[in-house]
Amino acid sequence: MAANGNGRGSMANGGTGRQGLPKIHTDKKANDAICHDDSTTPVKAQTIDELHSLQKKKSAPTTPSNGIQGPFAVSSEEERSKQQLQSISASLASLTRETGPKVVKGDPARQSETPRIPQVSQPDTPRVAPVSHHHVTPAINVSDSSLKLTHILYNLSPAELYEQAIKYEKGSFITSSGALATLSGAKTGRSPKDKRVVSEESSINDLWWGKGSPNIEMDEHTFMVFVNDQFLNWDPEHRIKVRIVSARAYHSLFMHNMCIRPTPEELENFGTPDFTIYNAGQFPCNRYTHYMTSSTSIDINLARKEMVILGTQYAGEMKKGLFSLMHYLMPKRQILSLHSGCNMGKDGDVALFFGLSGTGKTTLSTDHNRYLIGDDEHCWSDNGVSNIEGGCYAKCIDLAREKEPDIWNAIKFGTVLENVVFDEHTRDVDYTDKSVTENTRAAYPIEYIPNAKIPCVGPHPKNVILLACDAFGVLPPVSKLSLAQTMYHFISGYTALVAGTEEGIKEPQATFSACFGAAFIMMHPTKYAAMLAAKMQKHGATGWLVNTGWSGGRYGSGSRIKLAYTRKIIDAIHAGSLLNADYKTTEVFGLEIPTEVEGVPSEILEPMNTWKDKKAYNETLLKLGGLFKNNFEGFVHKMGNDDKLTDQILAAGPQF
Repeated sequence: MAANGNGRGSMANGGTGRQGLPKIHTDKKANDAICHDDSTTPVKAQTIDELHSLQKKKSAPTTPSNGIQGPFAVSSEEERSKQQLQSISASLASLTRETGPKVVKGDPARQSETPRIPQVSQPDTPRVAPVSHHHVTPAINVSDSSLKLTHILYNLSPAELYEQAIKYEKGSFITSSGALATLSGAKTGRSPKDKRVVSEESSINDLWWGKGSPNIEMDEHTFMVFVNDQFLNWDPEHRIKVRIVSARAYHSLFMHNMCIRPTPEELENFGTPDFTIYNAGQFPCNRYTHYMTSSTSIDINLARKEMVILGTQYAGEMKKGLFSLMHYLMPKRQILSLHSGCNMGKDGDVALFFGLSGTGKTTLSTDHNRYLIGDDEHCWSDNGVSNIEGGCYAKCIDLAREKEPDIWNAIKFGTVLENVVFDEHTRDVDYTDKSVTENTRAAYPIEYIPNAKIPCVGPHPKNVILLACDAFGVLPPVSKLSLAQTMYHFISGYTALVAGTEEGIKEPQATFSACFGAAFIMMHPTKYAAMLAAKMQKHGATGWLVNTGWSGGRYGSGSRIKLAYTRKIIDAIHAGSLLNADYKTTEVFGLEIPTEVEGVPSEILEPMNTWKDKKAYNETLLKLGGLFKNNFEGFVHKMGNDDKLTDQILAAGPQF
């Protein structure tokens, strides 16, 4: 699939795997500074059958499957694997890109509706069931030339994709709520260490390379179904057309939900896409091809406007791959791309929420008294804010109707449930079960949320809220930030992980992810920070740092700040009452903290007041300040030629 410049690849002499293919050996990769975010450890199942066995819980009664014949008979794993490999190989067999594909539009089983063309002889490849879909011929350019002599199932509806997934993709089931439960294979999270960007003339000087960067360099010679044509960005003036070519119905439905869905009229006039994703995640890349470090590879070529996914079936790679694209394209148009939640009050006041996993970003940005513009990815242009996506990708672990009623009710027909475990007989999902992974997910259209604002656009934000779960317990529950402090803490992207279950880990671990999304950004973090400060200054937005973590001591001795108090703080920010509060300045971090917030005990607003051991508080405060300072050293030399700006941002950090 991926080849080196001269068309040859090397394989290890380490025995043979399934289908007689040489085994691909991978080496353990060294740790680096890239934020892993929602990436997870591969599941422990040794075979695909073991993985499928984790998905279903045994219960009674169930129908015996032994001896079933006819159309409901299930092919063996070996036969299915052979069919899949043949299909992928035939679809992606082109060695040149000079000639366009011979495309059969629609369903190959309905010969009366498709032109007769020579077919590749594949007796073991399953025929595709009859489907109904928009009969719009996609515009194909040279970048689509790998689709030779193949059938294109174009923009199928969710119901049609359900049929395809259930018929051809083992591990696809309809749950009791009507959602489609699927498995993403051994990869149940993103693989940020396997994302590569082609180093080419048009973008090389714009991108962030080197230590800490998520962009791993490769050259342009390494590159070598279902088709969705969709949009990114609800702002029609800055909309991006994307085409997703995938080999799994599950992936097609996932992107149908996550991108903006065109109307039939828009599909008629879709034309050539601005960017194309080729997802052949079932097919591993060659570990020994130049630039590859494992059997997984997520490669972006900005000049060719293409992304190729190999060796992972985790659908989130497509979503975040397009987000990386927007992090490149939008700043080139002087539009700020943001990894944030966004909501709007009844009076049109907009707030942005930034925060890493566990900080409460989704919980706090979802407010029944406010409209949801989006939960994860946004743009801030001269027109205001706009959601990049058309759906939500919510975590499902320990999901309960009482705690997250909106997400619970959104899991219905059309929703994709990733890697969940369900009852074998009733198909009821057990959201507490972590047998497959803790990173269980639901992908659904944003219209499934009752208070979603459609179209997902809003005016310029009034408040920019940076969330941190400080497990060291020394950051105040709320601080008002200057522009320089907003830039500093935005670039830092801080939260803390609490002590884990591993032996020997007894204290919190600081985590920094630049711009609260280091795995996705393309340019240097200071580029985005400077744009954020400029837009805040122009439109009068206020920055806030809100700690949703610990008070009265670090994790293990103090206690987590009550969610009810945090909600009161957020309400006060929305209402504007905190702008008129009295403030005092903390030591070390120099943060402005209010002396009073309605509904919140005044004593917790100053962290030192809640610690019994003042010496321990001061030591912990200095320790956290040092961690901030050490993390920020990698960004200082990249602030450009403006020494004044550099000095202002450095002064906004901890001072000893």
